Amino acid sequence: MKLFSKDETFFDYFRQLAQYIGESAGLLKSLLESPADAVRIAAEIKRVETAGDAIVYVINQRIDTSFVTPLDREDIHLLAKRLDNVIDIINGAARRVVMFRVTDSRVGGVQMAEVIVKASREILAAVGDVTKHKLMAEHSRAIKVLEEEGDALYAECIGALFSTEQPAIEVLKWKEIFDALEHAIDECDDVSNVLESIALKNS
Repeated sequence: MKLFSKDETFFDYFRQLAQYIGESAGLLKSLLESPADAVRIAAEIKRVETAGDAIVYVINQRIDTSFVTPLDREDIHLLAKRLDNVIDIINGAARRVVMFRVTDSRVGGVQMAEVIVKASREILAAVGDVTKHKLMAEHSRAIKVLEEEGDALYAECIGALFSTEQPAIEVLKWKEIFDALEHAIDECDDVSNVLESIALKNS
């Protein structure tokens, strides 16, 4: 009989953060499809981002108060931070659409948001398999493929911005938005790297 049991609730918190990534990614895709409704959708994304921050706060509190943790404390802190970063960056992308008063949808933006949606599904599955190295490696490979797809879309979108004659202000607006979308995709890959490292240590 174990004198002290591990606090397994951390895994529930990770799953909740991963679900929030999926929710905010889906909302971002809807926002980019329908910029006219950006203010309302961005407010929904902000609500999710605030809820994610609250979970990270609880995780950090539990790290300090749990006698035995299921993973290294540093890994718990880093994973929570990385998961939350994805939501923060998605929120930043949505804010840019609102601030720049974007009115027209662009196919490239929607496609990049779809990559984030797909990556969020892999992250949710990966969080559930974090102590199973073989399964985690499969999720990691899938996310890497999506990250490469995102890089290709980003290059295509930026190239298109400068290959046609259009107002400089529009180029600046969309360059910022595409940068934020690429950043979110890259951060999903960073989450994957942390998860794979944790799986190696705990498999």
